[in-house]
Parts: sequence; structure tokens; C-alpha cells
Amino acid sequence: MSSDINPSPPPPTMDFSNPPNYTFPTHRLARFLRNPDKQPVVLVACGSFSPVTYLHLRMFEMAKDYVRQNTDWEIVGGYLSPVSDQYKKPGLLNAQHRVTMCNLAADLTSTWLMVDPWEAFQSYQRTAVVLDHFDYEINTRLGGIPLADGSLTKKPARIMLLAGSDLIATMSEPGVWSEPDLDHILGRYGVLIIERAGADMDQAIDALSRWRHNIHLIHQLVQNDVSSTKVRLFLRRGLSVRYLLPSPVVDYIEQHGLYMDDGPTASAAAGAVQSEKEKGKEKEGADSSSNAAC
Repeated sequence: MSSDINPSPPPPTMDFSNPPNYTFPTHRLARFLRNPDKQPVVLVACGSFSPVTYLHLRMFEMAKDYVRQNTDWEIVGGYLSPVSDQYKKPGLLNAQHRVTMCNLAADLTSTWLMVDPWEAFQSYQRTAVVLDHFDYEINTRLGGIPLADGSLTKKPARIMLLAGSDLIATMSEPGVWSEPDLDHILGRYGVLIIERAGADMDQAIDALSRWRHNIHLIHQLVQNDVSSTKVRLFLRRGLSVRYLLPSPVVDYIEQHGLYMDDGPTASAAAGAVQSEKEKGKEKEGADSSSNAAC
């Protein structure tokens, strides 16, 4: 087995804004690296999770299998990072409900997944900044992952984005993501992409060939096209969503009468496109002002 990603130096200390009473979750982060020769990796999935589905959870298991069979990395943690309410997606359920559902799903169906509410309870944060946040919390504040139980020696963890193939399709579309952000996400961190039914990834990946070594495509051996959009549609039509979502999430939705009137059926990918476009323009404007001042 070989690794396509070499450990990068830790980022400079950054001033991140934190939501009120925020604490970074580490209760399921590996206490030590089982194999000291391997590269510790933390998976981060960003998204609406409105609601979280079995496919969202299944993505982490598929990534874990891929890593075990094809690399010399070791997964030491997995995080769901629900997006802010300021994501500008029509009909987006409020963050409190989405974070609660993600916690129910992670706590009651997994032994290693966690939910980080940092992104959810503040202004919209670009994906590149979210990954920097995880890098800072795990590698700067915690100092990395101990090499052995009780060891004082620690190894920096590689933060990697975990996403469906619709995300890489938007990344390959000109003008959607800023070039600096793409280079930061794909060049510094890398991404594990879960193939979705009917998606043709070859063209998208070719358009991102500069970062091809950091893009890892994972094929679904059992096809699953469950999406949050379809689940919301079912709920509005009064159809059952049992066995599409974890039972505690279904119970929570029914208890609170969620998604009975969801508004326009905009997809998460559409929301991502719009948000990244706007944030990219803001960043370019700030960069231009900074350069002019110098």
C-alpha cells in the first residue's frame, strides 16, 4: 500500500470565531495511533444534512474501507459538519434541528462519528476555512494524535474532505469555486469522493487534473441514491421514510412535525454553488483591496 498524500506542515495559528459556549468534540477521536508507521487521517463531511440520511453515514464506512485497502493511512476520527443557517438554501431547516438530528444519528448508530456544531451556529464559513478549523483544533490545539497509548509523542493528522460526487462536479465548473480555495482544499487537504449512481466523474476529475493525486474516487459496491431532497419530498407527500434514515431521526422528525412544508426543492449542490460563488467574490474583493493597500 502507498500514500498519495505527504504530511503538510501545520497552518499558522489562526483567529477563528467560535459560537457561544462552543467546545470542539473529541470524545470519539482516537486516543492513539494503532500503527505508528501510518498517517493519521480525520474525515470531515460538510453539508446541509437536512435531514441526515443513511447514505451520509454510509459514506464514512465506505471511506474507511477504501483507506484500509488502498493506503497507508489510519482513520482516527470522522466528523459531520452541518452548514450555517446563512447557507442561503431555500427551505433550509434551522441549525438546531439539523445538529440535533446529526447527533442522534451519530450517537446511536456509530461508535466513531462525531458532530461538530462550529460551522452551524455562526455566519457562513467557506469550506476551506472549515477544514482549517479542524486542522487547528486537532493539530495545533491538541498537538496531533499520540503514537501509542500514553505516549507523549504525537503525529499530525491529515484532515480530508469527504463528499458525494455532486461536490466534485461543482468544483470542476468554472467560476463556482475560487482558484485559491480549490488549491487550499484539494492541494493542502485532499478529498475522498463517493461515487453516486449515474454520475460520470471522469470529466470532472480531468478538469481538476492539477490536484488529481489528492482526489480519491470511491465506487459504491451497493448503489444507494437516497438523498435529503428525496426524503423531504416523501415527507411532504405523507410517505414513509422509515429505513431511509436512522430510526431516532425519523422519530425526531415526526415528533416535531418537520418538513411538512419545505418550500422550494432546491438541492444542496445548488446551495453550495451559490454560497461558494458569493464567498469567492467577497474573498477576491478583500484580496484586491489588500493588494492595493500594499
